[in-house]
Amino acid sequence: MTHSKVVIIGSGPAGLTAALYAARANLEPLVVRGLQPGGLIATTSEVENYPGFVDGIGGFELYEHMERQAGRFGAQYKDAIIQRVDLSERPFKLYTDTDELISADTLIIATGASPRKLGVPGEEKLANRGVSYCATCDGFFFRNKKVVVVGGGNSALDEGLFLTRFVDELVIVHRRDSLRADPVLQERAFDNPKVRFVWDSTVDEVLGGERVEGVKLRNLKTGEQTTLETEGVFPYIGHVPNTWLFKDVLELDETGYLVTDNRQRTQIPGVFAAGDVVDHVYRQAITAAGEGCRAAMEATWFLSEQEHAAKKSQAVTEEVVSPALGQW
Repeated sequence: MTHSKVVIIGSGPAGLTAALYAARANLEPLVVRGLQPGGLIATTSEVENYPGFVDGIGGFELYEHMERQAGRFGAQYKDAIIQRVDLSERPFKLYTDTDELISADTLIIATGASPRKLGVPGEEKLANRGVSYCATCDGFFFRNKKVVVVGGGNSALDEGLFLTRFVDELVIVHRRDSLRADPVLQERAFDNPKVRFVWDSTVDEVLGGERVEGVKLRNLKTGEQTTLETEGVFPYIGHVPNTWLFKDVLELDETGYLVTDNRQRTQIPGVFAAGDVVDHVYRQAITAAGEGCRAAMEATWFLSEQEHAAKKSQAVTEEVVSPALGQW
């Protein structure tokens, strides 16, 4: 069994910032990296809006910097996936995919979110055979090909623009007639000769045998269906919080996000949450980092209060027992 005063599940900006602050408080936090070390930020090609990096920084590089910084102050890391939790009493019990038991005096949940799937025929069958959710990971394999990006937000345009380094043509399919992405990304996309748009449309099916061969599109205004030939499909249509582990254990809102108060506290004392597992509004690396900071500070204060209460209780006990012993 492994025990730590602070265990952090997740290694994205929220988890690693929490690790940094907890480590600097001499709590030697344990970070369970999870399925995707670095979280979604590690799959982002270029991060241009994180303070301190004038020329931007690669997402994976930012993750490495944050991990090394927390490690410098004593944060520990474990490559494992938590499969089950018992938060009924302290210390909390966490069970990994290899049946290892980790116990924790406090827990910070920073499990983030995963890309939302299209949920259409052919998507699951052709996953990793032309359907990809990570342009940074798989872009190279689509060199000189034609690919489709589904979505109209920052992720769709940022990852789509990254793909233009490799592909011959990029088609962005968006269900509306205007984009939601930041103006600077929109300008870059409209100015890129490799990019074209299909408006007011959604993907109804991913077509192909052994690999992706096309998509079936439906115009949401006219209902007309068309087939678009493509060798790759990259959905960027939002995210789903990674909260399945805490269903029936912690309070979730109607969309599946963990519910916390304004101090990152869940309804169980000693359990905190931060980042995309909580935030479905901003979903930025910098806001996740801020919440990770708050969660770690709250965990530090919680442990201090528990320690103070234990010492006070021990002192009272000694006061009561001492006179009694003196009578003997």
